[in-house]
Amino acid sequence: MTERPDGAGGALDDVLIVTGMAGAGKSTVLKTLEDAGWEVVDNLPLTLLDRATAPPMPGTKRRSLAIGIGTQTRGFDTTWVETAPRHLRDVPEQRVSLLFLDCTSVELERRYAETRRRHPLALDRSAGDGIAQERKLLAPLRRSANRLIDTTQLSAAQLAQEIRDTVAGADRSGPTLTLTSFGFARGLPRNADLVFDARFLRNPHWVPELKAGTGLDADVAAYVAADPAYEEAVGRFEELLLVLLPRYRVEGKSYVSVAIGCTGGRHRSVHLVERVAKRLREAGFSPTVQHRDLPDVQEARPGSQASQ
Repeated sequence: MTERPDGAGGALDDVLIVTGMAGAGKSTVLKTLEDAGWEVVDNLPLTLLDRATAPPMPGTKRRSLAIGIGTQTRGFDTTWVETAPRHLRDVPEQRVSLLFLDCTSVELERRYAETRRRHPLALDRSAGDGIAQERKLLAPLRRSANRLIDTTQLSAAQLAQEIRDTVAGADRSGPTLTLTSFGFARGLPRNADLVFDARFLRNPHWVPELKAGTGLDADVAAYVAADPAYEEAVGRFEELLLVLLPRYRVEGKSYVSVAIGCTGGRHRSVHLVERVAKRLREAGFSPTVQHRDLPDVQEARPGSQASQ
């Protein structure tokens, strides 16, 4: 992304106006920002812009706001194009950026031909005519933009990743990570992305003094950890997760669910979820821990031992 010298940087903007050539990726940018926790409005009538960007009520916290506009936005005219961004930047304590998405005309024509869509400014003419007209109309916006992304060589996934890295903020760009213990006797958790089977480890259920305990108890955890295969197998699983989780982030996956199962979901799987979550936390991740088959344990524990 090209940063203009007069612009604010990074994820600190209160308002980001997203505009540019139709077909250059505005929908992808807005969807990516929405997934990152921004408030998003597309094609807001320009007469309502002041209301949408007004400071929040006292005592309320405001999320960053992204507003998509284009030549099809109600009230769009060249006068607004030249004055509105500067007007918004004059509001005290409000950081406003204007992101312009550009793309070569040849590539835009290819995209329209590939999708068989009509250009919004050339419903009865060639896409090339509409692109030329739109480029002329948007020229003032492009000149006043303090952020510019040329998407000619970018796929939708690459554009989304650039937005996550440079606009949305690194703290919001990772997927939501959940670790769940479960018992195979009651079936697999729904929507699990990765499943680890802990039934190869020795089972505390068959030890009378441990049977009534859970994997949260120190004596049960020590019994499981004493299995000869424990350290190598669990360590390799943790290393696999440390390789995969950053890749899920790059691909833009919003949620990752890791499930660890044993027979009843009370001993081995519970201990392993706690251990793995602690290791991931040490590596910079923020897992939420769930023990599905321990009804006496709070189901979702972002502040549990595993995520402290």
